[in-house]
Amino acid sequence: MREYLVDLNATQAAIRAGYSPRTANEQAARLLANVSVAAAIEKAMAERSQRTEITQDMVLERWWAIATADANDVIQFRRICCRYCYGKNFDYQWIDEAEFTQALMVARMANDAEKAKKKPGALQPLPSDAGGFGFVRSDPPHPKCPKCRGEGTPDVYAHDTRHLKGNARLLYAGVKVTQSGFEMKVHDQMAALDKVARHLGMYKDKLEHDVTDDLVEALQAGNRRVADGAG
Repeated sequence: MREYLVDLNATQAAIRAGYSPRTANEQAARLLANVSVAAAIEKAMAERSQRTEITQDMVLERWWAIATADANDVIQFRRICCRYCYGKNFDYQWIDEAEFTQALMVARMANDAEKAKKKPGALQPLPSDAGGFGFVRSDPPHPKCPKCRGEGTPDVYAHDTRHLKGNARLLYAGVKVTQSGFEMKVHDQMAALDKVARHLGMYKDKLEHDVTDDLVEALQAGNRRVADGAG
């Protein structure tokens, strides 16, 4: 019984208790079908709930919060404007004069280096500030932009997890740093919804104990035959 309370997996509990993995599922079904064992488990679970002050309603509410959270409150795939969307006459737009000045200096240095060669190649055109300044990367695409045709550019945006609240904070499961950047991890919402459905008894094939209906029926039929034989 103590092993069963670890994860409520009857088959694994039977294996940990010393039963053979080959017959663990059958032994688990037999034990759970025992009225005394079932009553002892129910009593132990009730005592644990009272001791820890964790109720089934609390767990169910947490699962439901995760299952119904909006993933967009944690991480988003969005379309943002290109550099030409809001430039004057749809020319290239800079963030500010400092950015333009830096780009102009780099271009001039590159051209000077090319000119210094014995056989210089083509010089790159110098950047222009005709599009003006004030580029805001997060603005939506301009529907009439001739460069991106209103589609903008793809962008992945992760919210500052320090400020996540409500269901979004429950959905968030951490960050994994990768070679290409990072991976935002979230809890499995379908798994959480499955737990809610099982807790509410919405499935006809109740598999929460890893016991099939056919196996239970077979055990019950065997018990009846034993009883008939004894009679």
